[in-house]
Formats: sequence, structure tokens, C-alpha cells
Amino acid sequence: MRHIAIIGSGPAGYYTAEAAQKKYGDGVTIDIIDRMPVPFGLIRTGVAPDHQSIKAVSRRYEKTALGDNVHFAGNVNVGNDVSIAELQNLYDAVILATGAPDDRPLEIEGSDLPGVIGSAAFVGWYNGHPDYKDLDLPLDGKSVAIIGNGNVALDVARILAKTEKEFAGSDIVAHALDWLSHSNVETITLLGRRGPHQIAMTPKELGELGQLERAQPVVEAHDFPDESADALLEPGMRKSVTHLRDFLAREAELADKPVKINFDFFAMPVAIEGNGKVEKLVVEKTKLDADMRSVGTGEHYELDCSMVISCIGYRTPPIEGVPYEHGRGRFANDEGRILPGLYCVGWARRGPTGTIGTNKPDGFAIIEAVAEDIAAGANKEGRTGLNRLLASRGVEAVSFADWKKIEEAEIANARDGAPREKFTNVAEMIAVRES
Repeated sequence: MRHIAIIGSGPAGYYTAEAAQKKYGDGVTIDIIDRMPVPFGLIRTGVAPDHQSIKAVSRRYEKTALGDNVHFAGNVNVGNDVSIAELQNLYDAVILATGAPDDRPLEIEGSDLPGVIGSAAFVGWYNGHPDYKDLDLPLDGKSVAIIGNGNVALDVARILAKTEKEFAGSDIVAHALDWLSHSNVETITLLGRRGPHQIAMTPKELGELGQLERAQPVVEAHDFPDESADALLEPGMRKSVTHLRDFLAREAELADKPVKINFDFFAMPVAIEGNGKVEKLVVEKTKLDADMRSVGTGEHYELDCSMVISCIGYRTPPIEGVPYEHGRGRFANDEGRILPGLYCVGWARRGPTGTIGTNKPDGFAIIEAVAEDIAAGANKEGRTGLNRLLASRGVEAVSFADWKKIEEAEIANARDGAPREKFTNVAEMIAVRES
């Protein structure tokens, strides 16, 4: 019997568990360990609450989770409750699928001012992550600057711009919906160092901005190259640029909408200013060099804003005893291999790139690597040893059956039309389990 521990219960974790089930059948036990009492990681607290069709992939993970040889151990903090070295003694393979939940730091002057928020924190706040439920957001400001030109920046802009009615059917948490319903935000500015042809925004997400009830996306004609250049783009990018050009063409039609979402291309934030809080963002205009890299022009301007949300990427948090690449924000690895018996998968392996689906082949590949390295089980204790160790330390792991109780309570607490009202407090989750 082989014993595998997977640290992290998001997409990478469950795709890896599915791969192990298919590879070994009944000849493996798989323990999925997570710091949170609830599973599904990014699907629960990263995917936008108004994208319920994407969240539906959790049903696939649940099928894996309900297998006889898979066990969920939530509310277990690897590094505090149990060490990597201890897990390696208990399991034939330990696979880190922790994702990249931490914000990449915004390293400009003034980034420590109140009102500067990373996208992981902001997204976690409106998605009900317990770590961010008490995030202090300025309510009275009329302008928000979003740094980044990817889909996360689009999600943040869309959430800020929507009316309360437009959140029908979503699982946005109550405290976020209340804040947004009282928000005075009128101008949302998306800043990117390069131009429309270099965005990392997909067509579906861009197209949604043109359908918002009270918000108008605004682009500037002078930011675009000649339209003939669009033909050189790959199809997905061409569709995205077409949406941007459509926003320009519909400017008069959408002009009466009270909230503006401004696309500020060729813009590099260089400083944040304010007296004890965010008041201005200082921006340097950029241009593209011969290698299509952005370079500063020396020309500066200021944007008034009360909040800056940084959407510039994520990183994996280090774990004691695991080699780490600080420059890339991921575990040091060779195609997923870290040390003998220790592996990583998903964003923890390759950094925050790719879609949710990218984690499926990644998970199957890492199980093939495990199979190459570990020909047979080494008579380790696996789950029995983990349960004994946690019990000796007073750590009460949350099972998948416990999670289903939590889920039932969230569904029962949902406001009209919403799929659930998430618990945002770990103690409340635990209390439901014990009721």
C-alpha cells in the first residue's frame, strides 16, 4: 500500500488526487491536508462570486473526495501543527499543492499607506476568506486605481462597478455586498505598463464589462496601433482587442452611465502619496522599446484616488524545510521534484500561470514522477500516523463529512437567490461541525 499526502485542497490538489486514484486504484491512500476547515481553495475564495459556472468544477473534486481511499484533513496547518519532515516520515510521497495565495509585493514608495490593498486580500475579502474578513476599506472615496492588466484586475473592476441587483445568483458574502451597496466609487482606473496588444485579459472577462448596468468602459483611441495590426495577434488576443475597440465605438452609447472604468495604457505607477492614507497615485508614461518591453518616458502625472488595488501577481508562501525560489515566488523544483519523496504541483511548482484546467495535466504528470521514484510502498504509517500525531498535539482535523455539514449550513443561511452564505470565521465553521 502506498501512502500519499497532498498539501492543499484546491484544483491542483484534487486533480493530483484523481490522478493517484487512477494510477494506483485500491493500492493507495491519499490524505489531502489543508489549513482551512473547508476544501477547494481557489475555487471557493479566488474565483469571482459572479462566476458560478466556473465554481461548478468543485463537483468533480467532490467525486474524488468521496472515494474510499481519499481523506480530507482540514484545519491542519503544515509547518505549525505538523512539519514537512514529519510528513515525509509518515508518507511515501508528500506533494505540495499550496497554490500561490500571497500577493506579490508592490515595491513603490507609499505602498504601505492605508488604502493600498493586494488583490489576494481584496478578492479574499469579497469571497469570504477568514484571513481577510476584517479588511479595512475606505468607503467614502470616489476613485479607485487598479494596477494590472490581467483577468484578476478585470474581476476587481467588475465587482466594484456592479449594482447590488447584478449580484443576484452569486455567492458574494454579506459584508462585501453591504460595503459595495454603500460605496461612492465613480471612477475605476486600470493601469497597465504596455498597450492594448499586450494585455493578459481574456475575451469573456473583457466582454462582461460592456454589459454592466451602470458602468462604462473607457479607452483612448491614441493607445491603439493601426487596426490592420490586429491580424497579427493570436485569435484569443484578437478577440480581446476587438472588445476594447468596441468600447471605443460605443462611447457615445454608454456615456450616460455614472461609473467609468478607464483603461490607462502605457502607465507605470511609481509612487503613492497621501497624508496618512492613499490620496494620489503618481504615474510615469511609458512606451515600448524594440523588444516590446515598457520603458519610462520621464513624463509623470497624478491620479486622485482613495484606494489602490495591486493586481500584479501572486507567490507561494515558503514552508520551513522546503527549498524556495524567492525570485519566482515558488518552491525550488525540477519538474515538480523538490527532494526525495517531496514534490510540488500547480502554482506551487510553476508559479501563478495557467488556468484552473492547466492543473489537471500537471497533477497527472507529478503522479507519474512519483510512480517512477517510488516503485513500491515503504510500509509507512500514512493516515494512522498522522491521526495519532495530530491527536497528541490537540489538533482536531475537519473531515469531508464535517465539511458537508458546514456546506449545508451555508446553503441554509443563504439570502434569497444566492447559492450560499459563506462562514467567514473558522471558529463558526468548527462549531457547525460539532453541532
